[in-house]
Amino acid sequence: MLRYYPPGIILEYERSNGKEGTKTIDLLGLNERSDINSVAEDIVAREPLIPSSKTEQVRQLVDKLVQKISSYKCRKFKEEKSLQAHMLPLTNCAFNKSGDKFITGSYDRTCKIWDTQTGDELKTLEGHKNVVYAIAFNNPFGDKIVTGSFDKTCKLWDTESGECLYTLKGHESEIVCVSFNPDSSLIATASIDTTAKVWDVETGREIYSLLGHNKEIISMSFNNAGNFIVTGSFDNTVRVWDVRSSECVFNFHGHECEVSATQFNFTGDTVASSSIDKTSKLWSLHTGTCVRTLTGHNDEVIDIAFNPTGNKVATASQDCSARIYDTFTGECLATMYGHHAEISKVSFNPQGNMIITASNDKTCRLWDAKTGNCLQVLRGHKDEVFSCAFNYEGDTIITGSKDNTCKIYRATDEELK
Repeated sequence: MLRYYPPGIILEYERSNGKEGTKTIDLLGLNERSDINSVAEDIVAREPLIPSSKTEQVRQLVDKLVQKISSYKCRKFKEEKSLQAHMLPLTNCAFNKSGDKFITGSYDRTCKIWDTQTGDELKTLEGHKNVVYAIAFNNPFGDKIVTGSFDKTCKLWDTESGECLYTLKGHESEIVCVSFNPDSSLIATASIDTTAKVWDVETGREIYSLLGHNKEIISMSFNNAGNFIVTGSFDNTVRVWDVRSSECVFNFHGHECEVSATQFNFTGDTVASSSIDKTSKLWSLHTGTCVRTLTGHNDEVIDIAFNPTGNKVATASQDCSARIYDTFTGECLATMYGHHAEISKVSFNPQGNMIITASNDKTCRLWDAKTGNCLQVLRGHKDEVFSCAFNYEGDTIITGSKDNTCKIYRATDEELK
């Protein structure tokens, strides 16, 4: 089978015990100029599960991937709907995997589930006693939602019925990060109380706490394999935790001020962090060291994001600019100017050819990930925009604003250059 974002081939095979297994061959370096025959022959030579008689089939799969990559265009987006989502300001928004639903959290103490196509409100998840700040679907499944609140609890919800399955109690202060592991068996939460916790989805019980930070944890996520968790803290450090043992396997020191954001690359062997100290850093899980310090911003770096293949990172800063860096050299490839206030959010689309930024200047901007040129300004919000996200296909964007609204933008057939 094919995986388009990022490119790869998924093998299904039968183990000696008769059970089915899967293995993914990542093709992160594949591009429109790749030699299809050479790539196919190399895959067959390196992968013992694939006999040489399957070379032509592999070549056809690689060809489909290259055709898909060649079809990636920077398309213009058009506002389709503006939703008066909540009575009080939004905090975050997130898509499910298919993109047919999204959720919003709010200061009004609720999380709402929306139909992306119609803009209809499907469910209101009520029960928290304070701000609903952190929200997430259990992608790729999408049948559960977790919400983290300033009331010190998390809640696990059934997406279809809106029923609260469990209330997760144990943190001593506001919860600001929530995340499912890839197979949706675990939930991780992080809090201002300096701890992160891991919970069992099936029972709602706490499995263990991650102890070691001595100030607020403000960033946390699983890697794609689900065996590590990264946390970033106001204690200026980044920690990586082994999910099986709950042990801290790396404690990265180097930032001179609070860490503002962290993220694993796709393969999970590198962590990126941004900081109030005006720099970002890349940390290797192979060596346990900082391998790159990314400089150039002249004010706090607020957010950081890898592209899908991990060869670039984008940063967003209080200096009103965003930057694109080469992860292998640390070179700044482009500086993106245009916003008139702090940029609070940056991310790549799943195809990796466009970047979106959200700003306190009430706009989002779309940028060419190769050149750093501004392609489009998404206007319409009446207050700062602090949340933005692409769906998996990259053809829909949602934005959340302090003006209490959420906007849905759809890609058009018009190509941007």
